[in-house]
Amino acid sequence: MSPQYIVPECFREFNELIALQSTRRGGVSEGSYSSLNLGLNTQDSAECVHTNTMRLCKSAGINPQSMVSSVQVHGTEILKAETPGRYQGYDAFITDTKNLFLCISTADCFPVLLFDPMHHAVGAVHAGWKGSAGRIVMKTLAAMQKHFCSIPSECIAYIGTGISLDAYEVGMEVAREFPADNCLRSPFSEDKYLLDLSAVNYRQLLASGIPASNIERSQFCSFSDSSMFFSYRRDKGTTGRMASIIGVRSVK
Repeated sequence: MSPQYIVPECFREFNELIALQSTRRGGVSEGSYSSLNLGLNTQDSAECVHTNTMRLCKSAGINPQSMVSSVQVHGTEILKAETPGRYQGYDAFITDTKNLFLCISTADCFPVLLFDPMHHAVGAVHAGWKGSAGRIVMKTLAAMQKHFCSIPSECIAYIGTGISLDAYEVGMEVAREFPADNCLRSPFSEDKYLLDLSAVNYRQLLASGIPASNIERSQFCSFSDSSMFFSYRRDKGTTGRMASIIGVRSVK
């Protein structure tokens, strides 16, 4: 089976753009990491992760030597990427360099992909609860405005697959970081809340100036859709990682 991945509808009209979120299907990893595990920070075989990455890149038409990734730390640091490589401590990237592909790793946190079609600039954001509380998507859009003169109302955004409201139970210490209408009292546990991180990032994109018509949200849930996605919470930490990738290629 070839690697299976999701191409957001909102990006499909742009031939110069490659944008996707991988699923767990179509790789060579086994057991808890079955099968398209792309996480270098897992206990899976490094050889399997490398093979999976090569297979995904070949299927998507990406040069694996042109990717930008990071050892993510759930912060809000943003890298203006100009050269490929694996960096340390960044949870978002922006670039207007062609043939450079930004890669975010997730397994319940939300990937957010951004595209400015006027300036051919892109952004990729790793938005877990800490990054979302720190308004990382708003900071990434602000960085695109600063460096590339991006106008939010012209940008397009995709909020990829992460853990949904129904499955994401958190304590008060997390819930208090967000507006009350993004949290519900949990029916499962006393003093717990259900947090809608997709809605949090959607509202932050709106607040940054991206119109609702330019925002697409995945309807899947990493926790519930176990045949398609890895989930750190569901699998109690022993699981693989999906990759969300975006970049502008040279079109002849």
